[in-house]
Amino acid sequence: MKYEEYQKLRRAALGQAEADLLLANGKLVDVFTGEIVESSIAVKDGLIIGVSRSYQAKKVVDLEGAYIAPGFIDAHLHLESTMVSPAELVGEAVKKGTTTFIVDPHEAANVSGADGIRYILDQTGHSPANVFVMMPSCVPATDLDDNGCLFSANDMYPFMGNPRVLGLGEVMDAPAVLEGDPRMFAKFALFENRTIDGHAPYLSNKQLSAYKMAGVDTDHEAATFAYALEEVRRGIHVHIREGSAARNLEDIVRGIVAEKIDTEHFSFCTDDKHIEDILREGHIGYNVKKAVSLGLSPVKAIKMATINTAKCYGLKQVGAISPGYQADFVILDDLQNFHIRAVYFKGKKVEEREQVHVPKCPSHLRHTIHLDPVKKEDFLLPIRKRITHVIGMEAHQITTSNLPVTFAKTENFEPKDGFLKIAAVERHKNTGKIGVAIAKGYGIRNGAIASSVSHDSHNIIVIGDSDADMARAVNEIIRVQGGYTVVEGGKVFETLPLPIMGLMSDAGFDKVDHLLQKMKNKAYEMGVSKELDPFITLSFMALTVIPTLRITPRGLFLFDEKGLRPVS
Repeated sequence: MKYEEYQKLRRAALGQAEADLLLANGKLVDVFTGEIVESSIAVKDGLIIGVSRSYQAKKVVDLEGAYIAPGFIDAHLHLESTMVSPAELVGEAVKKGTTTFIVDPHEAANVSGADGIRYILDQTGHSPANVFVMMPSCVPATDLDDNGCLFSANDMYPFMGNPRVLGLGEVMDAPAVLEGDPRMFAKFALFENRTIDGHAPYLSNKQLSAYKMAGVDTDHEAATFAYALEEVRRGIHVHIREGSAARNLEDIVRGIVAEKIDTEHFSFCTDDKHIEDILREGHIGYNVKKAVSLGLSPVKAIKMATINTAKCYGLKQVGAISPGYQADFVILDDLQNFHIRAVYFKGKKVEEREQVHVPKCPSHLRHTIHLDPVKKEDFLLPIRKRITHVIGMEAHQITTSNLPVTFAKTENFEPKDGFLKIAAVERHKNTGKIGVAIAKGYGIRNGAIASSVSHDSHNIIVIGDSDADMARAVNEIIRVQGGYTVVEGGKVFETLPLPIMGLMSDAGFDKVDHLLQKMKNKAYEMGVSKELDPFITLSFMALTVIPTLRITPRGLFLFDEKGLRPVS
C-alpha cells in the first residue's frame, strides 16, 4: 500500500476514526486457515481495514449470523460467449456473486484484432466488478485457420502497460509450443514474469511435460479427473470448467473427493457460458454449490473460487477477507444451497436493479460480415471413397469423435438416418472458401441452424438436412450482420441478431434470453438432441485445437496428439 493511502486509512484501522461500513455479526469464511469465524468486517474507502467486532462505522449492517465469503473469481472466460455486451454481462454476473473476472478476449481479437480487445477493455472499465484481461496468444488459433485479423507479439506492446492486463491468454496452438515456434516464444518472452494460460486437451505425458516446461501455468481443458490430476502433478494449475456446453466439474470434483486430492491448485471457471444459463443457474457460485453437492467441503470449494485463483494470477488485493484487501464480499444464508443475500464490491452493495453503463459500440465493429450470398450448390458434397470420416458430436462436451462410415458413392450426399451436412463458410474477407462435411449426433430434421459464433475464427457455421435450407440460413446471417438463425422448411423461423462483431448483442439480456429460449425450444422440436446445446455445441465444431474432427472453410481436419492435419 502506498504511503498516502495508508495515511488516510490507518486511523480507522487503529479504531481512532470511524469506518465507512461495518458488516456486523457474520460468520467469516477464512480462506487462509480454513476456519469459519464469528466476526465483523470494517471497510473504508473500498478496502477492508479490520476484522473485529470492536470497530465503529458510519453505517452498520447486521448480518444476523449470515456467512461472509470473499467475492468469487471466474478464472477464465470469454465475455463474448455470453452474447450480450461485456458491460451488461459483468453487471448481471456480479449479482450472482462473481466480483472478479479474468477475461481472454480472443473471440473479439479473431474478428477485429486490437480494436476488439480495446472494445472489451473500454466496455468493462467502469463495471461494478474487477475485470482483468489476458492477452490473446493464438490469433488465429492455428496457421490453417481463416480469421479476421492477425495478432502478433508486436501487436501486444501497446497493451503491456495497462494494469488490467495480467498475462498471456490460453495457448491453444500446442504444436507450435512443442515444435519451438519462435513466434510463440516471442509472446512467452513478453510475459515471462506473468501468468501464462494454457489450453492442452489430451496431450501425452511427455508432451504435457514439454508444454509445461515452456512456461505454461494453467489449463481449463481437462475433461476428466485423470487428466486434471496429471496436469496438477506437473505443476499446472487446473481451472475446473462448468460452462454451457463443456461441463467438466462433476467428473473432476468426484475424483478429488474420492482420492482426497489437495485442492490448492484447482480453481473454477465458466469459459463459455450463455447469458440464459447465467440467469437460470448462476455463475461461479453455481460451480461452488455443485462442487459441495458432490462432497467437497464448503470451505475448500470457496477457496477454489477465491484465493486459489487470486494466487494463481498474482492478485494480492482480492480473493480473501483481510486488512488491505478490496472489500468484495458475498453474503450467504448457508453453505449448502449457497443462497446469496447480498454482494458487495469495493464496500458498496451491488443493487439487484443497478443500472449498468454500456458504452456505445464503434460502428466499424458492427459490420464484420464480408460475404456475398451463397446458394444451395455451394453445399454439394460428393462421396467418392469407400470410407468417409464423420464428425461424431458428443453429449455435454465440445470434443468430437472420428466415425469412419461407408456410404454409397454419389455426386452429392443426401442427409439421412441422423447423418447431416455441416459446413463452415469464410466470412471475413469474402474468399469464397466453404468446407462441407458430415456430422452425426446433432439430430435436426427438415431445416438448418447457422451461427456466426464459430470458435475461434468465427466464420459462419451451418448444419442441416437440406442444402437449400443451409443456404437460406447462411444468407440470413449475412443479412443481419451476424447472429443465430433457425430455418425450417425453407423459411426463417427466428433469428437472434449479434451485430457486434457477429458475436454479441446490445439489445439487452432480456430480449436475448427470450429469443434464445424460443429458438432453442424450436431446435429441440426439430429433433436436435437435448444432450447438446443447439448453438454452443455447434459453435465449437470448427475449433481446430480441440480433438478430434473439425470442419473449417478449408475442409475437414483431424486434431490429436500428432497435431492438426487435413482429412482427405
